[in-house]
Amino acid sequence: MTAPSDLSEHGLTAAWLSTKWGMDTLRIEAMRRAWELVAVRPPGAHEWRFPAWQFGSDGNVRPDVQRVLATARARGLSPDRLGVLLSRRSGLTTGGRLLDDLLAGRVEHVLTAIERA
Repeated sequence: MTAPSDLSEHGLTAAWLSTKWGMDTLRIEAMRRAWELVAVRPPGAHEWRFPAWQFGSDGNVRPDVQRVLATARARGLSPDRLGVLLSRRSGLTTGGRLLDDLLAGRVEHVLTAIERA
């Protein structure tokens, strides 16, 4: 599966997540399959990469990210399509992306964009 660089930026492996935050790798895989975590497999890679931006400092998935993933899952979006959306410009006059809005806590704007996709 290919994905925009925004999703794979600073990607963490399941082994790293397991070691750093004590998450079971089977749980990580189940969360990926259930769309509770975003993961991409860069071209030529053998492991899934989990973008660091989806995790808080405690290792848990950020609540705003959980909301975005739940909405994307309900809309039937693929990880690739979500990546494209998050990479889009946020508005006509700003150079920011929807991912920047998400990380800045402007989750309602991101959810609206997903609902319209």
